[in-house]
Amino acid sequence: MFRVTREIQFCYGHRLLNYEGKCRYLHGHNGTAVIAIEAESLDDRGMVLDFSDIKRVVSGWIDESLDHRMILCRQDPAVNVLREMGEPLFLMDENPTAENIAKLIYDFTASQGFPIVECLLWETPNCFATYRRS
Repeated sequence: MFRVTREIQFCYGHRLLNYEGKCRYLHGHNGTAVIAIEAESLDDRGMVLDFSDIKRVVSGWIDESLDHRMILCRQDPAVNVLREMGEPLFLMDENPTAENIAKLIYDFTASQGFPIVECLLWETPNCFATYRRS
């Protein structure tokens, strides 16, 4: 099995609903998504996938959709206020935990036809969440 991995850095804000710790408040992260793609064989160029394709498609989507945005649950009461202020938002049906954001990025990457096997989301230099299908 062959594997290639690409890291994508982006900045985002969020807060967690139904949470008693500090993360219940609006705050930001310098996050890193780590995209792992696997294939049993290489293409005619000797590649699993060109790193620049991952950058163009996945990094492009992250830049447009998640970078420098507040990632919030649709039910968050702050959504209407932030919308009125013109703040850029990305709304999720789930609580925007590191786990759910990792799955969001995984699902987007898979929807583009990339054979992704795992997405890590580093929320801080010491903490990350992983999503992979079993």
